[in-house]
Amino acid sequence: MRSWSLRARLTFLTAALLCVALVVGAVALTTVLSRSRMAALDDVVSQRAATVASLAADDRLPPALPVEQPGEVVQLLDSSGRVLASSPTASRTLPVLPAAQVADLRGRSPWVGTTASAYDTQARVAVRATTLDGEPVTVVATMPLGEVRSLLRALSVALLVVVPLLTAMLALAIWYALGKALTPVETLRRAAAQVAVTGGPGSLPVPDSDDELGALARTLNEMLDRLETASARQRTFVADAAHELRSPIASLRAAVDVAAAHPDAYAAEELAADLDGDLRRMQALVDDLLLLARVGAAPRRREPVDLAALAADAAATRASVVGSGSAVADRDAVTRIVRNLVDNAERHATKRVLVTVEPGRVHVDDDGAGIPAADRDRVFERFVRLDDARERDVGGSGLGLAIARELARDEGGDVVLGESPLGGLRATLVLGD
Repeated sequence: MRSWSLRARLTFLTAALLCVALVVGAVALTTVLSRSRMAALDDVVSQRAATVASLAADDRLPPALPVEQPGEVVQLLDSSGRVLASSPTASRTLPVLPAAQVADLRGRSPWVGTTASAYDTQARVAVRATTLDGEPVTVVATMPLGEVRSLLRALSVALLVVVPLLTAMLALAIWYALGKALTPVETLRRAAAQVAVTGGPGSLPVPDSDDELGALARTLNEMLDRLETASARQRTFVADAAHELRSPIASLRAAVDVAAAHPDAYAAEELAADLDGDLRRMQALVDDLLLLARVGAAPRRREPVDLAALAADAAATRASVVGSGSAVADRDAVTRIVRNLVDNAERHATKRVLVTVEPGRVHVDDDGAGIPAADRDRVFERFVRLDDARERDVGGSGLGLAIARELARDEGGDVVLGESPLGGLRATLVLGD
């Protein structure tokens, strides 16, 4: 069965279970019916034997012993097995049971059981001992089992036909129902296979029904989106690293070549100083790129955060912090966001940087030249250069605002830029719920 499809396995197992249940039910029905019918026959022959025995004991025997059921036979036999009285359904000369058997059963009177008789191949027999005119006699009442056995045989044949038919019908119904139920699964599989073959972005079709398959499709689409986002971040990281590291590496290469070509003109202390600046810049750039590549890759630890205390720690002595407020967020991420915003404001401020805290918000204001409204979204792009007042060569890696917005959006919030009351730029961190 391992090579069978899921549809075939489920159909087979369900049909097999139903077949077993039907067989067990058929056997139980046959057993119950057989026992109930045998109990009914036992009541008939026992009551008939008791009635005739009472009539014989009271010397009130009629000329013909009474019977009611078709095939019922009643005889009164003496101790030698001769027929003293008989029902109209039996001979007055042919005893229903042999004399030896009657003598044996008389010792166990009253007795009810199944045995062959002179009138039926198998019958339910009741034997009861009594007396007639002071002499011991035996009453034997029988009911044939042919009718019962014919009924059970017909029932067995019917069940042999009904059970396979019902099993086949259910198997067809299950096969059809599973086909309908698994069609969306097959559609999802084909779409997933197509995404795997193309190796690019894609989405899986979501069934119209709002059930487990719909939830599965939505979850898989979310997973594909996250994988595509992670892949895009990786591609961006590689492209940015290749592009932005080219200049410092070239500068390092030039300094080393000059030092190698003119060892007397390029002192070791001067070489070390020149290399140190470029190395620090490369280190900061790589750290920022790695941070951007990791954003959203792992769940963050969210907890209540005192924004005022966090802002004071991030700003240190470089800015004034006023106000109070809190939010539920990742402490390390919010600290990095505020620190980047303060760093950016400090680099471009004329004299003053102010941090204002509100519930769920942190405003960072500077008194610098500001940013035109048309360029406020562009500065969040990586390595975007504006005018000389805010170019990345003034001390940063060019990724501070990009990191701040990425981290904020990963927290369910955002970073927006506007005009500051101090005359420069206001950067506002908005945290979600």
